Order: sequence, then C-alpha cells, then structure tokens
Amino acid sequence: MTSTTSPSSGTDVIEEKSGAAASGPAAATLGGDRKGSVEQIALLLFIVVPFLALVAAVPLAWGRGLSWLDVGLLVFFYFLGCHGITIGFHRYFTHGSFKARRPLRIALAVAGSMAVEGPVVRWVADHRKHHKFSDAEGDPHSPWRYGESLPALMKGLWWAHLGWMFDEERTPQEKYAPDLVKDPAIRAVSRQFMLWTVVSLGLPPLIGGLATMSWWGAFTGFFWGSLVRVALLHHVTWSINSICHAVGKRPFKSRDRSGNVWWLAILSCGESWHNLHHSDPTSARHGVQRGQLDSSARIIRWFELLGWAHDVRWPSAERISSRRRVRASGPA
Repeated sequence: MTSTTSPSSGTDVIEEKSGAAASGPAAATLGGDRKGSVEQIALLLFIVVPFLALVAAVPLAWGRGLSWLDVGLLVFFYFLGCHGITIGFHRYFTHGSFKARRPLRIALAVAGSMAVEGPVVRWVADHRKHHKFSDAEGDPHSPWRYGESLPALMKGLWWAHLGWMFDEERTPQEKYAPDLVKDPAIRAVSRQFMLWTVVSLGLPPLIGGLATMSWWGAFTGFFWGSLVRVALLHHVTWSINSICHAVGKRPFKSRDRSGNVWWLAILSCGESWHNLHHSDPTSARHGVQRGQLDSSARIIRWFELLGWAHDVRWPSAERISSRRRVRASGPA
C-alpha cells in the first residue's frame, strides 16, 4: 500500500491495490475481509425488526402506547446516537475535522457505537473508501452503481440505502483506518460493539420501567426509545448515502453527485448539507450558507469553547467562496 497523506485527512489519496486480506493481531480482533452468514443474518434482523417497529408505530401512536416519557427517550437517544455518528464517527474519526482530548475521543466512539451502525473502525474504513471513489467504481454505496436510467437508478438507490451492507466483501481496515487500528482504546470500543448495542437498546426500557414502575412502561420505552429510534436513525443515515447522492442542490464544486437536501438537515444533524462536505471533506461545518442548520457544528463549537476540542477546521469565507461553482452568465 502506498499513501501520500494520512487517511484521517479525508482526502482521496490512498492507492488501491488488490491482494490478500490484512493479517496479524489487529485483523484478527477486528474481523477479516469477508462477512460470515451469521453476521449477515444478524444484520438482516437489525434492519427488518426496527423497520417493522417503525411501520407499527403509526397506529400505535393513536392508542395508549405513547407518552411524553417515550417521546423523551426517543428524542434523547436518537440525537445522542446521531451526533455520535456525525461528530464522532464522521467528522472526527473519518475526516479529522478537529482534535479532541482523550476522554472526548473515547466518549465519541461510544456514542457513535450506540447508534447501532457498526463498529467504529469498520464504519470509518467504509466511509474513507467511499470518499476515495465517490460515485465511481469502487464506491461501496453509490446510487449510480448500475447506470443512469430510471430502472438502474431505482436499483442503485436500494443498493446505496442498505443493499451494500450485505455485500460479502469488507473494506480492509488496516488499509483505510490504520490510525484507529493502532489505537488500543478505540480498537477496544470497536470490538465491544455488541456490548454498546445492548446498552443502547437496554437503557430506554430500563428507564421507562423504573420511571413508571411498570412492565408496560418498560415495553413502550423499548418500543419507542429503542426499536423506533434505531429504525428512524438508520434510515436517515442511509438516506445520506442514497438520496443525497441522487438529488439536491449542488452549489459547490465536487467530483461526484453529492447534493444538499434541506428537509433532512435536522434529523441528520447537519449531514444532509452533503455537497459542501464532498467539496471540502475536512470542514467541521457542513451547513455553511445562511439558514442551513447544522447542530453537529454547533456542538463542536461548544466542545471547542470548553477546551475539549482544538484545531477545529472551520471553513473561512475565502475557502467557501473558492469552492463555489461558477455560474455561466446569461446574455447582456
């Protein structure tokens, strides 16, 4: 493998080579380069069961199966996991948009793991590979994988949204995330993914049951705070891979088809301002235009003010201007 810069920079410079899977202790603890049948079955259950819960949530909401406590659990754990992904897994671990003190670094790894989207090292490796080949051959989840016709795009959207996760091939973690593989604490959090999944799914029913002192409170807490919350967060995250690479405004120059989708901004914690992100991957702020809400950038700013984060890569006005598309002028 050859590289002209650190993978954590978020730039597309790592040379791709085919060959045998990575070997050694790190590879053994983090998994090889092929997914086993047991893992694929577990993945299917994690996708189907929460989605069915989301479908069932609509009629249940009209009965007595929803309380303000349930809403609070859903909202709190949703945005905890969402910001764990957007600030931690994405802007920090994948792209190095800022530097964090050790306790915050570990906390972000744990918070992202509680989104139930996979171990941190694997998540980061997949996303760095996505940026290297964005919307081109080699991209793990481009919606343009099968072509540009309507049938091909429909098939590609399905692939980008969740089909790619069933692909047997894994992104080599020692190649795309060597910095995380070498970090014992982050490697440990990554190996403990199932533990953090149990914690994430178990806390809402525990809180609901204790707050109401009833099994029904535990059940509704699990339904809304665990199943519905995970399903909603998963589909919002997957929509960044699918929808935001198929539609949306593209005011900034990028070599792919990433677009800004405004109606996903709040639920995605600012990730759906995706065009700027692919134009400037290491930027700590994605919503750079007036009125573009980006809660992840706001929280990073709080971390900076508290002294927990430093060397934050805030985009300057000049940097933003240099990335804008030049509009062709019309007739005088």
